[in-house]
Formats: sequence, C-alpha cells, structure tokens
Amino acid sequence: MTDDNHNPGRRRLLQTVAASWMLSVSKVGFAASSQVIAVRIWPSSTYTRITLESSTPLKYKQFLLSDPPRVVVDIEGVHLNSVLKGLGEKVQQSDPYIRQARVGQFDTKTVRMVLELKRAINPHVFTLKPVAEFHNRLVVDLYPEDGTVSAEDDPLLALLEDYNRGDVARTLPPETAKDGQAGRSRPLVIMLDPGHGGEDPGAIGKYKTREKDVVLQIARRLQKLIAREPNMKVYMTRNEDVFIPLKVRVAKARKLRADLFISIHADAFTNRAAKGSSVFALSTKGATSSAARFLAQTQNESDLIGGVSKSGDRYLDHTMFDLVQTATIGDSLKFGKEVLTRMGKINHLHKNKVDQAGFAVLKAPDIPSILVETAFISNINEEKKLRTAHFQQQVAESIMAGIKVWFSEGGAARAK
Repeated sequence: MTDDNHNPGRRRLLQTVAASWMLSVSKVGFAASSQVIAVRIWPSSTYTRITLESSTPLKYKQFLLSDPPRVVVDIEGVHLNSVLKGLGEKVQQSDPYIRQARVGQFDTKTVRMVLELKRAINPHVFTLKPVAEFHNRLVVDLYPEDGTVSAEDDPLLALLEDYNRGDVARTLPPETAKDGQAGRSRPLVIMLDPGHGGEDPGAIGKYKTREKDVVLQIARRLQKLIAREPNMKVYMTRNEDVFIPLKVRVAKARKLRADLFISIHADAFTNRAAKGSSVFALSTKGATSSAARFLAQTQNESDLIGGVSKSGDRYLDHTMFDLVQTATIGDSLKFGKEVLTRMGKINHLHKNKVDQAGFAVLKAPDIPSILVETAFISNINEEKKLRTAHFQQQVAESIMAGIKVWFSEGGAARAK
C-alpha cells in the first residue's frame, strides 16, 4: 500500500481531482439544490399569489392550457428540491382559484410548475429583486378572467386590473374638494386602510405579533362601530390577508368617493424603549421631523416588500398638489388632531401634535387622510397591549370619537 503522505506527487494529483470534482458538483448540484429557498401561497377572494423565493434571480416561461384550465410556469436553471416539492401541500381547499399545484423536473435544467385552476384566470407573472429580508422572488398572481366582483360595492379587482395596465386612474372621478357638511343627502363615506397584508407582514414584535394581523383586527372593530351609525358608510381597502398596492388603496377611496381615509398601523423602531401612539398627515414640502421622514420611507417600501408588477400611473405619479390638495392637507391636520387627542386618553402619545411626511398612501388630493400609528409593536409592553381585544377596542373607539367630532363640526369647521 502506498503512503500518500510520503508521495507529494500523488497527493497533489488526488487534491486536483477532488477539487475538480467539487467544482463540477458546485456548478450543478449545489446551485440547483439551494436555489429555491421558500415557497408561499396567499389566497384571497380578489386574487391568489404564489411566491417562489430564491438565492439568485429566476428565469421563467409561462403559458396557459385548457380542459382543465392550467397555468404552466417553466423555471430555468434549477433542479427540484424539497422546498419546491412542498408547494402542492400549501394549496388550501378554500382557495378560490387553485385546485391543485404540481411541480416536477421537466428536463435536466428546468422545473415545471403546473397550477390546475378552478376557473379561467388572467395570470400576472413577474420577478422582484431582493428587498428587506426577502431574496429574489418569482411571483405568480392569479386574477379571475371574467371580473365577476361587483365594482359598485367593491371596485378593488377592476382597479387592480387597471393598475396592472399602468393606468389606475382610468375610471376615477375628477378631484374636487369635499363639502364636509353633516346632514347631506348621501351618507358620510369612510375608508379604513389596514396597513400591509399578504406577502408584506409589516413590523413584527418580539413575540412574533405581525402588524398586518393586529391592524386588520382593529380596523374590523372600527368598521363595526361605523356601520352602526345611520348617516355613515364604511369600506375597507382590504378585509383579508391580501397585499394591495398603496396606489390602489388610494384609488379605491377615490372611486367610492370617500370623505375620510384612515390608514391604521403599529409602529416599530430599533430601540425597543420607543413607545406611544402617533397620528400623521401628508406633507408635500418635506417631513416635519426626522422620525416622520423615516416612518414614511419605511411605509412607502410596502410596495417593494409586498411586490408589485407595474409601477407608475398618471394619476398619482405627476404633480397634482394644487389648491385642492393644500386645503385637503389642512383638513387632514384638523381631523388628525381630533383623533390624536382621543388616543392620548388610552395610551401614551409619542408626540403631542400631528406629524407630517410624504406618505404615499395619504396622497388622495381631495380626501382628508391620516395615518394612525396605534402603538409601537417593537415595544414589548405595547406589543402585549396590541394583542388584546380590550386595547384594540379602545383604539377603535378613540378613532370613532374623532370621526364623530369631525363631522359634527361640519367637516372640521374650515373657517376656524
């Protein structure tokens, strides 16, 4: 038997062969087995989203088949792994659009994903670059082809379709200042906007409380309070765990001719000692504080985190901050003060005045709009409070009280 330790030439030869073998494995086996690191499915009544997260960008081809209706997506440069194999198990029986999902190795370099559908759909497939804690993503959005949702009561699906075409403003009414007077012939329309949703969890507390869940619970409580009022009507930008782009949230409020827009959130900061409730309004001239600027930047990143297939539309992307917008911001500040005053009775206030910054979700030019940061989910004590039905109800009642005062004074008494 040859002793390799005393044969440098043979030892170098074996090392070279081993290195070559490892290189060939790493190029094929390692990259293929580690590329897709997570798969997720987000079903909702409006659309279902499938997300494949990977360590490198994914290349794909898509096509439709019929009898039964199917979406086929071929993903290039990957091999089947345990993560991909688990996709079918994530399909819920209640999913309105997906009957079942199958994934298989189509050829040596391609994985084929087949989504068998319950109805004809209009797929939107696109990729997203890494953002926040997410890596590269391949996204498949499945929209109903026939658009059977009533646009009169909930125009969300139609607005999403317009948004995906790059023209969410196509059917919106002209911008006009609201009269703000109580006793009008039509009810006062209030749009509630629970922040985040679907792929975008929002902030997450130490005990894994997700912002998107808490704010939806609070919004539903507030929705019930408003629905009891005979002269008010309430809508939600989302009433389930679904991602809605910021511009579509604003467009839905304008489509339904809302008189108030209230976006509900739960703040987070790197310092867990930060605490308290806050209220924000739009600013077109820069933020009124560094904290407001930071918060607006993080909130505006929701579209990047949630993932949008198209960006830009002529309604919200060009400069429209005229006299109507200026008056609307003034009303937003007055309404925000009413809500902030009442929030101060149930929780510490982070700031004693309404702060301002360039929040994308507050940019309706003709609807007084505020963003309520109910509490700091990053603060351990406030996270515990946010999880309780008692505090959630207190927040809802505080906002409701602000709404009542606002409208009882004729839309915040503009002359004052």
